Amino acid sequence: MLVNSRGALTAGVLAAASALLLSACGGSAEDDDKGDGDSSASTTLSMWVDAERAPALEDAVASFKKDKGVEVKLVIKDFQAARDDFITQVSAGKGPDLIVGPHDWVGKFVQNGVVAPLELGDKAAQFEDAAVQAMTYEGKTYGLPYAIENVALVRNTALLPEPSKTMDEVVAAGKKVVDAGKAKFPFLVGLDPKQGDPYHLYGIQTSYGVPVFERNAEGDYDPAKLGLGNPGGVEFAKDLAAWSKAGALNPNITADIAKDSFNKGESPYFLTGPWNIPDMEKAGIKVAIDPIPTGGSEAATPFIGVNGFFISAKAKNALAASEFTLNYLSTEAAQDALFAQGGRPPALKASFEKAAADPVVAAFGEIGKSGAPMPAIPQMDAVWAD
Repeated sequence: MLVNSRGALTAGVLAAASALLLSACGGSAEDDDKGDGDSSASTTLSMWVDAERAPALEDAVASFKKDKGVEVKLVIKDFQAARDDFITQVSAGKGPDLIVGPHDWVGKFVQNGVVAPLELGDKAAQFEDAAVQAMTYEGKTYGLPYAIENVALVRNTALLPEPSKTMDEVVAAGKKVVDAGKAKFPFLVGLDPKQGDPYHLYGIQTSYGVPVFERNAEGDYDPAKLGLGNPGGVEFAKDLAAWSKAGALNPNITADIAKDSFNKGESPYFLTGPWNIPDMEKAGIKVAIDPIPTGGSEAATPFIGVNGFFISAKAKNALAASEFTLNYLSTEAAQDALFAQGGRPPALKASFEKAAADPVVAAFGEIGKSGAPMPAIPQMDAVWAD
């Protein structure tokens, strides 16, 4: 686990200093000067959050206001535009004090100097190691994690009661169900006609020994060393073509179409994440969560995505922002609420243990243990689109 401690206060000292400052005057005169003329700026924080997560944060916001007299305004922001808008606004001395987002935004944030390091201190041990590692960039931790997500192979047990291990076996089993007239598609994964889907297919890709970026001696992703063109990558490409001819991969079946088709019982398999499970349950589909099938001879290593909270490098009251993040968003109550709202396995160990009472959550979590954090380096932008 990489947790930075150089030149930073520990979480305990930060919390104590913040509490004293907030209880005394709600912020310093210097903080007030950063409020663009708003005299209440030092006692009001703003957080950019998407509509899905906002309701889960309301209790933490209310507790913080009651305890510290500091209001946190939740500003609903479109997820697709949030990262770049945050960079633009903070670079201009504007924008929110905090933002919710995935860990792979970190590289771009650091590159543009718009986020502040966050010293987790002893709290780091309360979170899954992979979650803290994902929030760590060039030796410093920049975010407080709250959820870990990864994909797995979801199987309709009414159509196929037993799992398959390899992708060839999955396709063959799926075709038998289709040939028997019980399903329409042997296998589903949401693709894009122009871009495919390098995210969902990554676990299968890695079974050929094909990472998108190789790692350097320190274990960090090296953007100068692409792994895609190695011999395993060629074999992966050939097998993609073969599975396409077998009807298992269709670029015209988008994520929405794949989800709708699976929920109608039209396929025994859907390669997807925990975010789609609630709608499957509503549709009455009984599912099992299987490991990602392999195509090559190595283990399938899916991407791990970690969601968390980041503090602006130009927050109006950095101490208040740290206090809220470290001591209110890290609690079991807050992390439990985020899980209940979004269904993504919690990053906080205590919250995950409770959530894992659900076998679906436990299965996704177990599969995620073999995964790798999505590279947070800025060059990763080029992977998602040509």
